[in-house]
Amino acid sequence: MSHSVKEFSKDVVIINEMGLHARAAAKIAEIAEDVRSNMWIINGDKVADASSIVDLLTLGCAKDSNITIKIESLSDVDTLNRVAELIENGFGE
Repeated sequence: MSHSVKEFSKDVVIINEMGLHARAAAKIAEIAEDVRSNMWIINGDKVADASSIVDLLTLGCAKDSNITIKIESLSDVDTLNRVAELIENGFGE
């Protein structure tokens, strides 16, 4: 019997005026370093490794972008929620 990898995700909206810029990406990447498996940020058909600032910047997320945060393991749900909260609070800006 084969088992598929169960994924967990949360949709959030970028609310800050500058969108997902370098300083905001650095904050996400810092939190994402805590995951035990993998975390991705998805914008449309683009997928970025949440722990890579460069990857995150390639998403081109402007203000009001709807993005998805996805984790591979339920053990990382706290980290997923921390990233979601950061984004929902406009990166503290």
